[in-house]
Amino acid sequence: MRTDPPADNIRPTRPFGGTLAFLWTEMLVQAHESLAMATSMVTQTVLILFVYILNPGLIGVALIGAVLFSAFTLGQRVLNEAAYIRIDHKANDLYLAGPMSPEGYFLGMAAGILVVYVAPIALLGGLAVVVGHLSLSTSLELLGLSGLVWLFAASIGYIFSTFFRDNRAIWAYASLFFNVFGVLPPVFYPLGFFPEPLRPVALLMPPSAAAALLQSRIGEATLSMGQTELALFGLITETALVFLLAIFWARRTVRGP
Repeated sequence: MRTDPPADNIRPTRPFGGTLAFLWTEMLVQAHESLAMATSMVTQTVLILFVYILNPGLIGVALIGAVLFSAFTLGQRVLNEAAYIRIDHKANDLYLAGPMSPEGYFLGMAAGILVVYVAPIALLGGLAVVVGHLSLSTSLELLGLSGLVWLFAASIGYIFSTFFRDNRAIWAYASLFFNVFGVLPPVFYPLGFFPEPLRPVALLMPPSAAAALLQSRIGEATLSMGQTELALFGLITETALVFLLAIFWARRTVRGP
């Protein structure tokens, strides 16, 4: 007599299953965080004003940097949200007990956060296009590079979220990581202001690599062919590898039946 296996032992097999469903769920959750949405552009606004006061001629660079920084800091929101759901609500096991793949859970969460916070980023992008007199091709490059920076940051954020066991430790470390790597490198200011021996390091960090490529397009930075290739290779390769690692890590860390 044939006996079906218990339902608890059935694991979802469809890759990225449940992504759209959890994207919608996360959008509904994030839409109620009105205070977080209202304050999401505070750092960017302060830095833009700072640049405008010190050197108004670099306001276009600062606005491009603000768009990339905003995309990068969405990774912090993914980190906070994933850790909060897992540690405080312990709801990740409930979500993953249904027909949702671990990578669908990760990507749906990241995409849901992106959809909710895309409006202020789009506003900054519009200002960058108008103030910086960006061409259509440069505007499309800004869009594509911002997408890569977001995917890198979201993947890093989700992976880091699994390392914490107490929410009290998250806020300080997450803020430090995303602000240090999003502000100190040449994101809001030209690559030429960065120490020359350290420029290869900056070109290997996704936010500053994307900023350098865009600064080169608008004439605010001069990149050699090797530097351009380094920035492109680093940004694309690192994003792809970290995204694949996030998928693997999501599957690896999900609680088994």
